[in-house]
Amino acid sequence: MGSLFYGAARLEVVFDDRVLAHLQIVITSKLRRHESCLLSWSVDRRDGSGRSFVWIHPNADLHFSYAGARAPAINRQWLDELAELAHLPGGLQVTPEGTLRPER
Repeated sequence: MGSLFYGAARLEVVFDDRVLAHLQIVITSKLRRHESCLLSWSVDRRDGSGRSFVWIHPNADLHFSYAGARAPAINRQWLDELAELAHLPGGLQVTPEGTLRPER
């Protein structure tokens, strides 16, 4: 499990390394273009359930930290789906791999 640390308060959000790698690619692509987006994820029952959101912007303090030493394999289709979400009003939503569109 890796972590995304957000903001000066260093809010820690824990994700599987594979999920985090895909999020990092989408988020850094947006930031390179000086674009902002909303990032949302489901909160585990142990932490009270619900959804959480943060506003990602070019001046945001972000730190991606991985538990594993090897980079996870990247699924191009999932990456494209996440990138599409990042451009929509609802923002980048952390979704399980392969849930948005069937395999082509």
